[in-house]
Amino acid sequence: MPLHTEPVRKREGKIDITPKGEIRFYATGRRKESVARVWLIPGGTGQIIVNNRPLLDYVTRVSLYEEVIEPLRVTNTLGMFDVMATAKGGGLNGQAGALRHGIAKALTVWNEKLRPFLRQYGFLTRDPRAKERKKYGHKRARRGFQFRKR
Repeated sequence: MPLHTEPVRKREGKIDITPKGEIRFYATGRRKESVARVWLIPGGTGQIIVNNRPLLDYVTRVSLYEEVIEPLRVTNTLGMFDVMATAKGGGLNGQAGALRHGIAKALTVWNEKLRPFLRQYGFLTRDPRAKERKKYGHKRARRGFQFRKR
């Protein structure tokens, strides 16, 4: 059985070529119940389109907008790409986190040298926090039923 000398890493994205001949860098991001599919298109105007809507129309809060563009800002690639994305599942917070995760992974598909930098900021790590399951004998995950002594 051969031993591998270098670590085996699962590919986190891929490079697409459209019928028009455009090169796109694809990756998937996840957060809570949300999944975002992200395509980076080099040489664009810097617009970010999510579910066929501009990002500012899609996420209404400025804090979520800042969260989504953070990987582009810290790598100084903010105007270099057009970002096309689809986000499904969960709510706006989860979708914004999934978009951030997907953009960071797509940037590493474009340039592998950005990986340690993005890892340092925590953009490549999937946030494992999820909704805690409801337990029997409780109203929700931890809240008990209302109790009256008398």
